[in-house]
Amino acid sequence: MTQPTEGMRKVMAAAAVGDDVFQDDPTVRKLEDMAAEMAGKADALFVPSGTMSNLVALLSHCQRGEEYIVGQGYHTYWYEAGGAPVLGSIVPQPIMAELDGTLDLAKVEAVIKKDDYHFARTKLLCLENTHNGKVIPLDYMQKAYDFAKSKGLSVHLDGARAFNAITELGCDLKDLTQYADSVSICLSKGLGAPVGSVLCADKEIIKWARRWRKMVGGGMRQSGVLAAAGIYALENHVDRLAFDHANAKVLAKRLQEFPKLSVNMDLVQTNMLFVKTDLETAEKLTDFLKQHDIIILPGETMRWVMHLDVSSSDVKFVAQKVQEFFA
Repeated sequence: MTQPTEGMRKVMAAAAVGDDVFQDDPTVRKLEDMAAEMAGKADALFVPSGTMSNLVALLSHCQRGEEYIVGQGYHTYWYEAGGAPVLGSIVPQPIMAELDGTLDLAKVEAVIKKDDYHFARTKLLCLENTHNGKVIPLDYMQKAYDFAKSKGLSVHLDGARAFNAITELGCDLKDLTQYADSVSICLSKGLGAPVGSVLCADKEIIKWARRWRKMVGGGMRQSGVLAAAGIYALENHVDRLAFDHANAKVLAKRLQEFPKLSVNMDLVQTNMLFVKTDLETAEKLTDFLKQHDIIILPGETMRWVMHLDVSSSDVKFVAQKVQEFFA
């Protein structure tokens, strides 16, 4: 939902460009080098979307007929159109995520297939941080990574909002990503770039990911105009994520004042709050707020997300209009 800032638009317009398919775009190369260094990985790949970033990662880790273990509600299983099994012939093995967003490692172990040609070969463990706005602690990440290695598995981290995670954890990106063999990071969510993600991993994974990117239609030409926005976001929009987290907590507390709305404050850890109500109230509230240029999606559980285009005064305005609705 974010719009490119004025500063971001200026660097996009002035970006040096070249043919990225031939790895000749200097701005893309700069973004990839920057992201790889921040993540503590040897290499990185700029792709158009988080869906593609996760897809080419899964296809680089797994061959046809191999399996990845994943949370039932994780994006790499639930929200990315089944790309991995459809395009790569690799098998998802979903298990229910815990309330805190982690995977119970005992449940993971129970679905790892033994080396038998009757079964898909289990190859990869997929994690997600943040998951529905919830931050997965570093000690769990380390435990899961060590467990995976003990079972001969690689680890992919869907870190679309990894910078939200490290903002709350108070650590550097590499402190988180050291516990994954590959990590996908989205530039177009809280960081505010108009498009794009980066996949960070070792050179072998990125070599295969670059081939898969081309195959699935992600080979771009003068994409430095997009990469420039990503560089600007990494240089200017990381530290400000804390304001989004603060705004989410302020709005969550205000919405708790209304008996027909329910927000679990324990789950408001980053820039998201999940508002529960009955469907009739949600639909009427949606219609009312739309009259005041506030757009929400109705549902018994509604996800309200803070970002760089939502100010503290905007939060107060929204809370005021919700109060007027119930009045």
